[in-house]
Amino acid sequence: MNAIRLTTPKEKVQQLQEKLGHAAKENKKRKFHALYDKVYRWDILCEAWNRVRANKGSAGVDALTIADIEKEGVISFLKECQQLLKDGNYQPQPVRRHYIPKKDGKLRPLGIPAVRDRVIQMATKLVIEPVFEADFKEVSFGFRPKRGAKGALERIRKACNRKGNWIVDVDIQGYFDNINQEKLMKLVLMRINDRRVLKLIRKWLQAGVMEDGKVRRSDLGTPQGGVISPLLANIYLNYFDQMWEKHGETVGELTRYADDFVVVCKTKKDADHAYKLITAIMERLELTLHPTKTRIVGLWTGEEGFDFLGMHHRKTKAETSHGKVYYTTQQWLTKKAEERIREVVKERLAPPSMRSSSIEEHVKWLNPKIQGWRNYYATNYSQLKLAKLDWYIVQRLTRWYAKKRQRRRWMSSMQEVKHMAKQCGLKTLL
Repeated sequence: MNAIRLTTPKEKVQQLQEKLGHAAKENKKRKFHALYDKVYRWDILCEAWNRVRANKGSAGVDALTIADIEKEGVISFLKECQQLLKDGNYQPQPVRRHYIPKKDGKLRPLGIPAVRDRVIQMATKLVIEPVFEADFKEVSFGFRPKRGAKGALERIRKACNRKGNWIVDVDIQGYFDNINQEKLMKLVLMRINDRRVLKLIRKWLQAGVMEDGKVRRSDLGTPQGGVISPLLANIYLNYFDQMWEKHGETVGELTRYADDFVVVCKTKKDADHAYKLITAIMERLELTLHPTKTRIVGLWTGEEGFDFLGMHHRKTKAETSHGKVYYTTQQWLTKKAEERIREVVKERLAPPSMRSSSIEEHVKWLNPKIQGWRNYYATNYSQLKLAKLDWYIVQRLTRWYAKKRQRRRWMSSMQEVKHMAKQCGLKTLL
């Protein structure tokens, strides 16, 4: 029989990842020495480009966009990347600092690396991720292949229903900006001993941030916005997961999504103990818990709840068919998530410039968003909130239509808009 030929870069990359992942699982102490030449393998670079392109994103400090590269030729761009890596001449550029306004009037800093740096970071991630995946724990869900927020939410719901009545809700202060780079590199070294790969990672950590024409470098933190950052952040906090497995498993059940995590405990005493243990492990990692956002929550009476990953969790009374009362954990979308959905819809439909668009165009734009929200937020307990949001979307479309038609009273257009939206196939959250 002929061997199956792997044709696409994606298939070849998957095969390499399976090999590396298997080797890492087989021997937990194995260090990988020869990975750098795989980073500039043609199929890896092609797959890295495809993923960066799919993620979109804007230009870095060199002002070079994805569209510019496509115009000039992707092949020549990737060959240039390959040559730079082969010759050891690759130097990352500083990350472009960009601010987006937050609800409270403050600004959230974002880092935007150059497209070339994103592609090379993605290529490196494709090669080293399977090695670290072999060590990551079941409790961790954020930025990992085939895992996500839904899995984390389900784990928490089940833990709460197994007499988990006390929650330690943890927030790490400025996590990405405060990772100790030396400690991070020591954790990377436990698995990777290829000097050139280690050098690449160090270069990204030290590339710095460009703001107002000045480059600022720091020996703390990982480059936010960098493709490799979530993986590095998970490597750093995997130490926490390991320590928890060793010392905290009897105290409470941990669920972590990147730098957000909760520990579900059975008693207040366990929750207090968990809090102290978390603080002690964080001190080792030189990280600080947010003083007001980290808290212990008692779910027992159903008066208190907590928000995690866009969902509010709370225990409420329910009855069996025999009339026996028990408490069950319910999840519904948070106030913040509701506000965000309203904001997105309003930003689309309220501006005067949007009046020239047709209802078909608006529905086409809204539908994928509505589908995404529905997939994530729809639970048995979110129904009332989702129905209100459906009403809000129709209301916004009606206001838009009334302004477009220059009608003073928008309510009178409601039935007409409902009919048109239905004709166009407007999706609903409920």
